[in-house]
Amino acid sequence: MSTPPPSPDRPGRVAVQIHTQRCARHSGREAAARCPSCGGFFCRECVVEHEGRLLCAPCLAKQVGGGGMRRRRWLAVRRQLALAAAVLAAGLVFYALGSLLLNVPPDFHEGTIWGAKTGKLP
Repeated sequence: MSTPPPSPDRPGRVAVQIHTQRCARHSGREAAARCPSCGGFFCRECVVEHEGRLLCAPCLAKQVGGGGMRRRRWLAVRRQLALAAAVLAAGLVFYALGSLLLNVPPDFHEGTIWGAKTGKLP
């Protein structure tokens, strides 16, 4: 049995043909990727792309760390604050528009304001 050739990207390491490997979690599935952090082989469902690399779930959890939950909570609060600000801004715009419409003189609604300006009243 012959050994595989050395890997060109990592000298000294033996290149493993991925199609001969099986998923570490699903033994019946063919491996689609190798996690660069732990070196395990995984199927398409077991790897996630993160910052341009395919990582397995445990390695992704280690990389993201405990700050992930705090960050998600902060993002949710920011979204709620942005929504509240948008509703407040829309309310102010409609209030200003209503105030403007209330200040329009009654002659404008009857159409006589244009006749007064041009001198042609009915």
